Amino acid sequence: MDGLSYEKAKCLSRRIAAGVGTPLFYAERNAEIVLSGRMYLDDASARACAGIVAERGDRLGHGLDHSTKVAVESGALVLIESGQDISRAELQRRVRLAHLAGILHDIRRDEENHARCGAEEAVIVLTSLRIPAEDVQVVSRAIVNHEAFQPEQPVDDREAQLISDALYDADKFRWGPDNFTDTIWAMLACRGVPLSKALPRFLGGLDGIRRIRDTFRTGAGRQYGPDFIDRGLAIGARLYAELTSDAPSAGKNAHA
Repeated sequence: MDGLSYEKAKCLSRRIAAGVGTPLFYAERNAEIVLSGRMYLDDASARACAGIVAERGDRLGHGLDHSTKVAVESGALVLIESGQDISRAELQRRVRLAHLAGILHDIRRDEENHARCGAEEAVIVLTSLRIPAEDVQVVSRAIVNHEAFQPEQPVDDREAQLISDALYDADKFRWGPDNFTDTIWAMLACRGVPLSKALPRFLGGLDGIRRIRDTFRTGAGRQYGPDFIDRGLAIGARLYAELTSDAPSAGKNAHA
């Protein structure tokens, strides 16, 4: 077990994930995801924020790749939830705010109280990019509210609530397959934790993911989020079984 590298464990996770299949969100909402991705690439402010995040590096598995997925999928959720009775300009603005919140939400991920610290830094970054103050506040409040298992801070209008909810849901989509194909291995490697030490806590981690299943906030999040989580849990259970198949002591202490 100690000889098994993070890279080999990640390859095993990805093989299992391929068998579990792709979350329904990507098949059924591909049009909105593609449109959000195009809008993201066309936004100079989002690109500037992405450059700042890239310079900071991979923060406990929550670097540019993670933040880009959250940004694009936050934007897709906004497209889904906004409906038809909204002008094109206002829709573009909402999606832009979702993108900015998504790309910056984990900018202080390696610090205590990372959501509040990240919100404070987002204000500095966006102000320097001359984003309007009211838009900066919408993004900042969304970032404050994205952390799991924390009380949600009140948001004062429907638009700001939508951005906040979309960010939360897109971030929690990552607790599905992405958690096992990428995130946990980056977090463990960054902290230098050997797999033999991590495995006794693995089942407790699955319990934490299971608690997220019913916390999604947008309509589309409630529709598709549980599917992300269920697939992630299936990957995690199979992965744990394979990793402990030759390590009975790890299994015996799984609830320690």
